[in-house]
Amino acid sequence: MKKFTEFYSTHKDRLFGYLLRKTGNYQLSADIMQESFVKYLEMYKTRERSTALLFTISRNLLIDQFRRQRPETEFKDEKHSSSNGQEQQYLIREEARRVLDAIQQLDKEDADILSLVVTSNLSYAEISKVTKLSEANVKVRVHRSRLKLRDILKEVER
Repeated sequence: MKKFTEFYSTHKDRLFGYLLRKTGNYQLSADIMQESFVKYLEMYKTRERSTALLFTISRNLLIDQFRRQRPETEFKDEKHSSSNGQEQQYLIREEARRVLDAIQQLDKEDADILSLVVTSNLSYAEISKVTKLSEANVKVRVHRSRLKLRDILKEVER
């Protein structure tokens, strides 16, 4: 159990960040993160620890959640507030909301791959296992998604 505790401590923040970027909902992200670790432990407790497998489980739970209901695009970060002034916190929240809205305008799979790259610290090879795409295809989609995201954000600024 000690190894799993270390595994949890190492990956919980990155997994949560990925889920938060995908859902925009703090509570839903926390719930899916917990469920991902529980399923991982129940199903693969004797297996070597695999970050890619954890993210695959999480991604599948997220897909199931989206199928059950439309995701909320609300971003609440009360638990992530810092000692910055209220104005600075407001600007950070608005920028995060703007980026999340832009990400949701991308193709769902492209947004998912981009979120995996940004938050998970997985290699392209591991992301290719999670998404069942070739590593080259993952790289191309990440590049194209970043370009689309940049264009969407520029269009919003106008």
